[in-house]
Amino acid sequence: MIKSAIKALLVGTFMTASAAHAENVEIYLIDMLDNTQNGYCIDIAKGREEAANPDDGLQGHTCYSPGGALGYDQTFDTEKFADGLLYMVNFDVCTQITSTDAGSALELASCDSGEDQSFVFSGEGTITPASAPDMCLTVAEDTRSGRSDANQIKVLSLETCDDAKTAYQSWAVRTADY
Repeated sequence: MIKSAIKALLVGTFMTASAAHAENVEIYLIDMLDNTQNGYCIDIAKGREEAANPDDGLQGHTCYSPGGALGYDQTFDTEKFADGLLYMVNFDVCTQITSTDAGSALELASCDSGEDQSFVFSGEGTITPASAPDMCLTVAEDTRSGRSDANQIKVLSLETCDDAKTAYQSWAVRTADY
């Protein structure tokens, strides 16, 4: 109960602050895990930058911001967090769940503010669907290489929130100026 109250207070505080000062950010996994360079960010699953196709859903992918700029296919708008949306500004789409079952993928679609697009995220910590607060956006343990060994990729799915999986379920935001 106390944990829920603290989370609600943090969410409310961040949402008020973000509405007053919206900015483009990447959502990155706080723990670097096995990534040898820049950590993992939420990213469109296929294609690169402007050529990425939102129909391919989302994945965990090496972050681009340490190179000096946000990745075109990794950019979210903090202003929409207050509405419970994970909005990808460059593609004008919102993240949505396909199911509340463990292992479910995340997809991107036109924003409609439906229940399947509503998330709880304070800007740091877990990201949970509003309709399933016991489920967290989670990167998988297994890693594969992208077009080069410098790009590392992990499956992104909904999994039961678990303190033992904190390293795979704790997210934060940053700008390219961090």
